[in-house]
Amino acid sequence: MKDFSAFTTLHFMTYEQYRCWILNNYPIVGSGPIVDLLAGSAAGGTAVLCTYPLDLARTKLAYQVKDSKLNIRAGVTSISTQPAYNGIRDVLKSVYREGGMRGLYRGVGPTLTGILPYAGLKFYIYEELKTRVPEEHQQSIVMRLSCGALAGLFGQTFTYPLDVVRRQMQVESLQPAAEGQARYRNTWDGLTTIVRNQGWRQLFAGLSINYIKIVPSVAIGFTAYDMMKGWLRIPPRQKSQSVSTS
Repeated sequence: MKDFSAFTTLHFMTYEQYRCWILNNYPIVGSGPIVDLLAGSAAGGTAVLCTYPLDLARTKLAYQVKDSKLNIRAGVTSISTQPAYNGIRDVLKSVYREGGMRGLYRGVGPTLTGILPYAGLKFYIYEELKTRVPEEHQQSIVMRLSCGALAGLFGQTFTYPLDVVRRQMQVESLQPAAEGQARYRNTWDGLTTIVRNQGWRQLFAGLSINYIKIVPSVAIGFTAYDMMKGWLRIPPRQKSQSVSTS
C-alpha cells in the first residue's frame, strides 16, 4: 500500500483529529479499538485524496514507455530512446493536459476501496494488540514493534488484491491505443477479470516481496508515533479520557 512520507505524515496527523472528533461527537461508539478502526479509515481516505496524484506520477515513472527516435548521420543509422516523462512535474502536467483532474485521480476508486479497510485495520489491530499486553510491558519498544509488524502483516494481506487492481488501472494509459477501451470498468470488474483470466493467485502476486517493505515500515511507524507522543508529553489515552470526563 501507500507508505511514502507525505502520506504517512497526513495519516497519523488526521487520525488523531478524527479520533478526537468521533469521541467528542459520538460517545455512543465508546473509546475502544472500534474508534481506531473508524478514525484510521477516515484518515487513510483523507491522506489518499491529498497525495494520490503523486502516487500516480510515481507509478507512471516506474512503468513509463521510452520513446524511440531514428537518427541518420553521416551514413550511420542509430536508434536513441528517451523517457516519456522528465520527472514528477512533467508527469502531472501531461496527465492533467490529457484528462484534467479526472486523469490525475485515475484509479483512485480501488485505492480508496483498499486504503479504507487497510488503514482502519492497521490502527485497530495495533491498538487491540496493545490492550492485551501486560501493563509492565506497555512501554517496551519490542512490544510496539511486534504489534506494529502484526498490524501491517494482517492489514496488507487482507487488502493486497485491491492494490493489484489499482496499479493495473493506473498504468492502463501507458498501453498502446489499439487495445481500445479501459481494461477494467471498476474495482469489482478488475478483481473478477483477473481471477477469470489469470487465476486468484495473481491477486496476491508479489505479496511476499511487499511484506519485506510494508511490515517493518508499519512497525517502525507505529513505534516512532508512540515514542514521539511520549517525548511531546502527550498524556496517555486513559489519562486524557479521564481528564475530559471529569
